Amino acid sequence: MYERAGGDAFFEDLVDRFYGGVAEDPVLRPLYPDDLEAPKEHLRLFLVQYWGGPRTYGDERGHPRLRMRHAPFVIGLAERDAWLAHMEAAVRSGGLAPDDEGEMLAYFRMAATQLINATGRR
Repeated sequence: MYERAGGDAFFEDLVDRFYGGVAEDPVLRPLYPDDLEAPKEHLRLFLVQYWGGPRTYGDERGHPRLRMRHAPFVIGLAERDAWLAHMEAAVRSGGLAPDDEGEMLAYFRMAATQLINATGRR
């Protein structure tokens, strides 16, 4: 997928589009630090590695441990839905082939749902 999508450039653009939505989202923005550059870089490196690109994320940060890394944050249905809406929009506007887009969207739906750790909102 990494090569088919267009390599690093695709994932950098994907993350930029995604965080453009997060930056303005009243549900998600409070969960992130004031400066979004580090989270953007972490997500980009993770996605590059997950989808078959260089293993820089693992070299720099170790095993992804997504549930552990997200445990400090309250993630309920509202947070999952907001995150997923921005990611789905970012993926859909990326110009992927339909099968690749479907595969990527399925992964994000699964991953976002697995990170839910709260049943209600604060």
